[in-house]
Amino acid sequence: MFTGIIEATGTLSSLTLVDGDLSVRVQSNNLDMSDVALGDSIATNGVCLTVTEKFSDGFSADVSKETLSLTRFAHYQRGQRVNLEKALQPISRLGGHLVSGHVDGIAEVVKVSPNARAIEYWLAAPEALMKYIPYKGSVCIDGASLTVNEIDGNQFKLTIVPHTLAQTTIAEFQVGTKVNLEVDQIARYLERLIQGAQAPKAESTVSESLLVQAGFIK
Repeated sequence: MFTGIIEATGTLSSLTLVDGDLSVRVQSNNLDMSDVALGDSIATNGVCLTVTEKFSDGFSADVSKETLSLTRFAHYQRGQRVNLEKALQPISRLGGHLVSGHVDGIAEVVKVSPNARAIEYWLAAPEALMKYIPYKGSVCIDGASLTVNEIDGNQFKLTIVPHTLAQTTIAEFQVGTKVNLEVDQIARYLERLIQGAQAPKAESTVSESLLVQAGFIK
């Protein structure tokens, strides 16, 4: 479990194909690894990854085919900058909102404009996810907990203040940038509770064609 408050940024220093999925190494000189153990979770651009190796300047983790199909990891390359957050502890401040690190889909930046010292970003999301994104609600974008300030159809607006721009990779977003999106999990649980036995059957969304295109399977 995470809060969406980014602790540091890092770089993907290696991406290695291993039997159809991916092993990555994340390097960061700003993330304190002293209290991280093997098996701990670290949100990497909003994706919950399990630490398989630990280093003084980062960690290694495995990325499954399911994660590759649902996130931007299939398109990342060496040198990609990522937002990092270690798992929430019971004594931590909940500065953002409850984030699971389980990405729901991909959103795309469609407009970028200044607003005083802040920057406004309009993002387009899959229509099926928009019902979970309310005005003044929270979304998680590449691991960062952000507030929705306006909604128009399948698009929503985020206003990013200078501190967040400086501490995350969001300042690098441009029109056309695609990002990992996690909607508010409370909304998802409420929907499942209300639907009960009438809820649609959950199925894997792994796209074989996407993984073939990205070179992870042949």
